[in-house]
Amino acid sequence: MKIVFFGSASFACESLRLLAADQRFEILGVVTQPDRPAGRDRSSAPTPVKEETLKWHIPIFQPEKATDPALLNQIRFLAPEAIVVAAYGQIIPPEILRLPPLGCINIHGSLLPKYRGASPIRWALLNGESQTGVTLIRMDAQIDTGDILAQQATRIRRRDNFQTLHDRLAVMGAVLLLQTLPLLKDGKIQPRKQEPSPTSYARKLTREDAHLDWDNPPLKLWFKIRAFAPTPGAFCLWTNPSGQKLILKIFEIILSRRARGKPGEIVRIDKHGILVAARTGGLLLREVQLEGRKRMTAAQLGLGNLLKTGDVLS
Repeated sequence: MKIVFFGSASFACESLRLLAADQRFEILGVVTQPDRPAGRDRSSAPTPVKEETLKWHIPIFQPEKATDPALLNQIRFLAPEAIVVAAYGQIIPPEILRLPPLGCINIHGSLLPKYRGASPIRWALLNGESQTGVTLIRMDAQIDTGDILAQQATRIRRRDNFQTLHDRLAVMGAVLLLQTLPLLKDGKIQPRKQEPSPTSYARKLTREDAHLDWDNPPLKLWFKIRAFAPTPGAFCLWTNPSGQKLILKIFEIILSRRARGKPGEIVRIDKHGILVAARTGGLLLREVQLEGRKRMTAAQLGLGNLLKTGDVLS
Protein backbone atom coordinates (compact mmCIF):
# COMPACT_ATOMS: atom_id res chain seq x y z
CA MET A 1 0.00 0.00 0.00
CA LYS A 2 1.38 3.42 -0.97
CA ILE A 3 1.21 6.00 1.82
CA VAL A 4 2.08 9.62 2.52
CA PHE A 5 2.67 10.25 6.23
CA PHE A 6 1.92 13.52 8.05
CA GLY A 7 3.39 13.89 11.54
CA SER A 8 5.59 16.06 13.73
CA ALA A 9 5.55 15.17 17.44
CA SER A 10 7.00 12.05 19.07
CA PHE A 11 3.53 10.46 19.32
CA ALA A 12 3.75 9.80 15.57
CA CYS A 13 7.20 8.19 15.53
CA GLU A 14 6.19 4.64 16.43
CA SER A 15 3.59 4.57 13.65
CA LEU A 16 6.12 5.86 11.15
CA ARG A 17 8.69 3.30 12.33
CA LEU A 18 6.35 0.32 12.02
CA LEU A 19 5.08 1.41 8.62
CA ALA A 20 8.60 1.91 7.29
CA ALA A 21 9.72 -1.50 8.53
CA ASP A 22 6.74 -3.39 7.08
CA GLN A 23 7.12 -4.51 3.46
CA ARG A 24 3.37 -4.32 2.89
CA PHE A 25 3.65 -0.52 2.92
CA GLU A 26 5.61 1.99 0.87
CA ILE A 27 5.97 5.45 2.37
CA LEU A 28 6.23 7.81 -0.60
CA GLY A 29 7.01 10.84 1.53
CA VAL A 30 6.73 12.34 5.01
CA VAL A 31 5.26 15.78 5.66
CA THR A 32 6.36 17.40 8.91
CA GLN A 33 6.61 20.87 10.43
CA PRO A 34 9.62 23.06 9.55
CA ASP A 35 12.67 23.05 11.82
CA ARG A 36 12.12 25.45 14.73
CA PRO A 37 14.40 27.19 17.27
CA ALA A 38 14.78 25.07 20.41
CA GLY A 39 16.91 24.74 23.52
CA ARG A 40 18.77 27.42 25.42
CA ASP A 41 20.76 28.51 22.39
CA ARG A 42 17.59 28.60 20.23
CA SER A 43 19.34 26.72 17.43
CA SER A 44 17.23 25.21 14.66
CA ALA A 45 15.94 21.76 15.58
CA PRO A 46 14.05 19.16 13.50
CA THR A 47 10.81 17.57 14.62
CA PRO A 48 10.99 14.08 16.15
CA VAL A 49 9.29 12.76 13.02
CA LYS A 50 11.95 14.29 10.77
CA GLU A 51 14.67 12.68 12.88
CA GLU A 52 12.97 9.29 12.53
CA THR A 53 12.39 9.76 8.80
CA LEU A 54 16.08 10.43 8.16
CA LYS A 55 16.85 6.93 9.44
CA TRP A 56 14.75 5.43 6.62
CA HIS A 57 15.90 7.66 3.74
CA ILE A 58 12.35 8.69 2.91
CA PRO A 59 11.67 12.02 1.12
CA ILE A 60 10.75 14.79 3.58
CA PHE A 61 8.53 17.80 2.92
CA GLN A 62 8.41 20.70 5.39
CA PRO A 63 5.98 23.36 4.16
CA GLU A 64 5.35 26.28 6.47
CA LYS A 65 1.63 25.71 5.96
CA ALA A 66 -0.27 22.60 4.92
CA THR A 67 -2.27 24.87 2.59
CA ASP A 68 0.83 25.50 0.45
CA PRO A 69 -0.24 24.79 -3.17
CA ALA A 70 3.16 23.17 -3.82
CA LEU A 71 2.37 20.52 -1.20
CA LEU A 72 -0.98 19.74 -2.81
CA ASN A 73 0.73 19.35 -6.19
CA GLN A 74 3.43 17.13 -4.70
CA ILE A 75 0.92 14.78 -3.07
CA ARG A 76 -1.13 14.70 -6.24
CA PHE A 77 2.02 13.68 -8.10
CA LEU A 78 2.87 10.95 -5.55
CA ALA A 79 -0.70 9.57 -5.79
CA PRO A 80 -0.86 7.74 -2.43
CA GLU A 81 -3.60 5.23 -1.75
CA ALA A 82 -3.92 6.58 1.78
CA ILE A 83 -2.57 9.42 3.91
CA VAL A 84 -1.77 8.71 7.55
CA VAL A 85 -1.82 11.63 10.00
CA ALA A 86 -0.52 11.56 13.58
CA ALA A 87 0.30 14.59 15.74
CA TYR A 88 1.05 16.77 12.72
CA GLY A 89 0.09 20.06 14.36
CA GLN A 90 -1.83 21.72 11.53
CA ILE A 91 -5.26 21.36 9.98
CA ILE A 92 -5.12 19.38 6.73
CA PRO A 93 -6.97 21.29 3.97
CA PRO A 94 -9.98 19.63 2.27
CA GLU A 95 -8.14 19.56 -1.07
CA ILE A 96 -5.61 17.11 0.42
CA LEU A 97 -8.21 15.14 2.36
CA ARG A 98 -9.99 14.33 -0.90
CA LEU A 99 -6.91 13.07 -2.77
CA PRO A 100 -6.29 9.47 -1.59
CA PRO A 101 -8.92 6.87 -2.52
CA LEU A 102 -8.78 5.28 0.97
CA GLY A 103 -8.89 8.68 2.67
CA CYS A 104 -6.78 10.38 5.31
CA ILE A 105 -6.46 8.21 8.42
CA ASN A 106 -5.82 10.01 11.70
CA ILE A 107 -4.43 8.36 14.85
CA HIS A 108 -5.96 10.13 17.85
CA GLY A 109 -5.00 9.58 21.49
CA SER A 110 -8.45 9.19 23.02
CA LEU A 111 -11.63 7.18 22.70
CA LEU A 112 -13.49 9.52 20.38
CA PRO A 113 -15.82 11.32 20.52
CA LYS A 114 -14.37 12.07 23.96
CA TYR A 115 -11.45 14.50 24.05
CA ARG A 116 -11.39 15.86 20.54
CA GLY A 117 -8.64 18.42 20.13
CA ALA A 118 -4.96 19.05 20.75
CA SER A 119 -4.30 17.61 24.23
CA PRO A 120 -6.40 14.46 24.73
CA ILE A 121 -3.86 12.54 26.85
CA ARG A 122 -3.24 15.33 29.36
CA TRP A 123 -6.98 16.04 29.69
CA ALA A 124 -7.78 12.40 30.41
CA LEU A 125 -5.27 12.52 33.27
CA LEU A 126 -6.43 15.94 34.48
CA ASN A 127 -9.99 14.71 34.73
CA GLY A 128 -9.05 11.52 36.54
CA GLU A 129 -10.36 9.17 33.86
CA SER A 130 -10.05 5.46 34.62
CA GLN A 131 -9.48 4.56 30.97
CA THR A 132 -8.60 6.08 27.64
CA GLY A 133 -7.36 4.69 24.33
CA VAL A 134 -6.66 5.33 20.66
CA THR A 135 -9.03 5.88 17.76
CA LEU A 136 -8.43 5.69 14.02
CA ILE A 137 -10.74 7.93 12.03
CA ARG A 138 -11.19 8.80 8.38
CA MET A 139 -10.69 12.55 8.53
CA ASP A 140 -13.24 15.09 7.41
CA ALA A 141 -13.14 18.89 7.31
CA GLN A 142 -13.88 19.27 11.03
CA ILE A 143 -11.55 18.59 13.97
CA ASP A 144 -11.61 14.91 15.05
CA THR A 145 -15.18 14.31 13.89
CA GLY A 146 -14.57 11.78 11.11
CA ASP A 147 -15.98 8.27 10.91
CA ILE A 148 -14.38 5.74 13.26
CA LEU A 149 -12.41 2.91 11.65
CA ALA A 150 -11.03 1.24 14.79
CA GLN A 151 -10.60 1.81 18.53
CA GLN A 152 -8.66 0.23 21.37
CA ALA A 153 -8.95 1.05 25.08
CA THR A 154 -6.44 0.89 27.91
CA ARG A 155 -6.77 1.32 31.65
CA ILE A 156 -5.08 4.37 33.14
CA ARG A 157 -2.81 2.93 35.82
CA ARG A 158 -2.29 4.53 39.18
CA ARG A 159 1.37 5.27 38.47
CA ASP A 160 0.79 6.58 34.95
CA ASN A 161 1.85 10.09 34.12
CA PHE A 162 1.72 11.90 30.80
CA GLN A 163 4.89 10.32 29.47
CA THR A 164 4.06 6.71 30.32
CA LEU A 165 0.52 7.01 28.99
CA HIS A 166 1.66 8.90 25.89
CA ASP A 167 4.22 6.22 25.05
CA ARG A 168 1.75 3.36 25.58
CA LEU A 169 -0.89 5.00 23.40
CA ALA A 170 1.68 5.73 20.68
CA VAL A 171 2.53 2.03 20.47
CA MET A 172 -1.14 1.00 20.62
CA GLY A 173 -2.00 3.42 17.82
CA ALA A 174 0.84 2.16 15.63
CA VAL A 175 -0.10 -1.51 16.05
CA LEU A 176 -3.78 -0.76 15.47
CA LEU A 177 -2.88 1.18 12.32
CA LEU A 178 -0.99 -1.76 10.81
CA GLN A 179 -3.91 -4.07 11.60
CA THR A 180 -6.48 -1.68 10.14
CA LEU A 181 -4.96 -0.44 6.87
CA PRO A 182 -5.01 -3.82 5.03
CA LEU A 183 -8.59 -4.44 6.16
CA LEU A 184 -9.57 -0.99 4.94
CA LYS A 185 -7.98 -1.64 1.55
CA ASP A 186 -9.81 -4.97 1.24
CA GLY A 187 -13.14 -3.35 2.07
CA LYS A 188 -13.48 -5.30 5.32
CA ILE A 189 -14.08 -2.28 7.58
CA GLN A 190 -17.38 -0.51 7.87
CA PRO A 191 -16.70 3.05 9.12
CA ARG A 192 -19.15 4.20 11.77
CA LYS A 193 -20.34 7.66 12.63
CA GLN A 194 -19.23 9.11 15.94
CA GLU A 195 -21.90 9.18 18.60
CA PRO A 196 -23.18 12.72 19.27
CA SER A 197 -22.32 12.33 22.99
CA PRO A 198 -20.47 12.23 25.25
CA THR A 199 -18.12 14.71 23.63
CA SER A 200 -15.54 17.03 25.12
CA TYR A 201 -12.95 19.31 23.61
CA ALA A 202 -9.34 18.90 24.73
CA ARG A 203 -8.06 22.42 24.14
CA LYS A 204 -4.34 23.10 24.02
CA LEU A 205 -3.03 23.60 27.54
CA THR A 206 -1.01 26.60 28.66
CA ARG A 207 1.72 27.09 31.26
CA GLU A 208 -0.83 28.50 33.67
CA ASP A 209 -2.85 25.29 33.50
CA ALA A 210 0.09 23.57 35.21
CA HIS A 211 -0.05 25.92 38.24
CA LEU A 212 -1.21 24.09 41.38
CA ASP A 213 -3.96 25.67 43.46
CA TRP A 214 -3.62 24.24 46.97
CA ASP A 215 -7.21 25.20 47.77
CA ASN A 216 -8.24 21.98 46.00
CA PRO A 217 -8.68 18.39 47.18
CA PRO A 218 -5.44 16.34 47.11
CA LEU A 219 -6.83 14.02 44.44
CA LYS A 220 -7.35 16.89 42.00
CA LEU A 221 -3.81 18.13 42.65
CA TRP A 222 -2.47 14.63 42.01
CA PHE A 223 -4.34 14.44 38.70
CA LYS A 224 -2.67 17.69 37.60
CA ILE A 225 0.80 16.55 38.67
CA ARG A 226 0.40 13.35 36.62
CA ALA A 227 -0.88 15.27 33.59
CA PHE A 228 2.20 17.50 33.44
CA ALA A 229 4.92 15.02 34.44
CA PRO A 230 7.70 14.77 33.54
CA THR A 231 7.52 17.86 31.35
CA PRO A 232 6.78 20.73 31.63
CA GLY A 233 6.00 19.85 35.26
CA ALA A 234 3.14 20.99 37.48
CA PHE A 235 4.36 23.82 39.69
CA CYS A 236 3.70 26.16 42.56
CA LEU A 237 5.63 29.14 43.95
CA TRP A 238 7.84 29.36 47.03
CA THR A 239 8.90 32.74 48.44
CA ASN A 240 12.48 32.68 49.69
CA PRO A 241 13.70 34.74 52.70
CA SER A 242 14.61 37.60 50.33
CA GLY A 243 11.02 37.81 49.09
CA GLN A 244 11.79 36.30 45.68
CA LYS A 245 9.21 33.92 44.26
CA LEU A 246 10.78 30.75 42.87
CA ILE A 247 9.11 28.02 40.84
CA LEU A 248 8.84 24.65 42.58
CA LYS A 249 8.02 21.83 40.15
CA ILE A 250 6.48 18.68 41.59
CA PHE A 251 6.81 15.31 39.87
CA GLU A 252 5.97 12.59 42.38
CA ILE A 253 3.78 12.61 45.49
CA ILE A 254 1.95 10.41 47.97
CA LEU A 255 -1.60 11.32 48.94
CA SER A 256 -1.89 12.05 52.65
CA ARG A 257 -4.80 12.38 55.07
CA ARG A 258 -2.57 13.60 57.89
CA ALA A 259 -1.77 17.11 56.73
CA ARG A 260 -3.38 19.75 58.91
CA GLY A 261 -2.86 23.36 57.92
CA LYS A 262 -4.02 26.09 55.62
CA PRO A 263 -3.84 25.32 51.88
CA GLY A 264 -0.25 25.35 50.66
CA GLU A 265 1.31 25.32 54.12
CA ILE A 266 4.36 23.10 54.68
CA VAL A 267 3.43 21.17 57.80
CA ARG A 268 6.32 18.72 58.00
CA ILE A 269 9.78 18.15 56.54
CA ASP A 270 11.59 14.89 57.20
CA LYS A 271 13.40 12.02 55.50
CA HIS A 272 10.16 10.96 53.80
CA GLY A 273 9.66 14.27 52.00
CA ILE A 274 7.78 17.55 52.35
CA LEU A 275 4.18 17.37 53.61
CA VAL A 276 1.97 20.15 52.25
CA ALA A 277 -1.63 20.83 53.29
CA ALA A 278 -4.40 21.10 50.73
CA ARG A 279 -8.09 21.90 51.22
CA THR A 280 -8.51 18.62 53.09
CA GLY A 281 -5.55 16.39 53.77
CA GLY A 282 -2.54 17.06 51.61
CA LEU A 283 0.36 15.77 49.55
CA LEU A 284 3.66 14.31 50.64
CA LEU A 285 6.06 15.63 48.02
CA ARG A 286 8.56 12.98 46.94
CA GLU A 287 10.36 14.34 43.86
CA VAL A 288 10.69 18.03 43.06
CA GLN A 289 12.79 20.67 41.34
CA LEU A 290 13.33 24.14 42.73
CA GLU A 291 14.07 26.88 40.21
CA GLY A 292 17.80 27.08 39.61
CA ARG A 293 18.47 23.60 40.96
CA LYS A 294 18.46 20.09 39.55
CA ARG A 295 15.64 17.62 40.05
CA MET A 296 15.94 15.83 43.40
CA THR A 297 14.02 14.06 46.12
CA ALA A 298 11.88 16.34 48.25
CA ALA A 299 13.74 15.03 51.30
CA GLN A 300 17.03 16.31 49.86
CA LEU A 301 15.53 19.72 49.20
CA GLY A 302 13.69 19.91 52.51
CA LEU A 303 16.63 18.84 54.64
CA GLY A 304 18.84 21.40 52.90
CA ASN A 305 17.32 24.07 55.15
CA LEU A 306 15.87 26.10 52.30
CA LEU A 307 12.16 25.42 52.76
CA LYS A 308 10.88 25.52 56.31
CA THR A 309 7.84 24.28 58.19
CA GLY A 310 5.25 27.02 58.13
CA ASP A 311 6.20 28.32 54.68
CA VAL A 312 3.19 28.63 52.39
CA LEU A 313 3.38 27.54 48.76
CA SER A 314 1.21 29.46 46.33
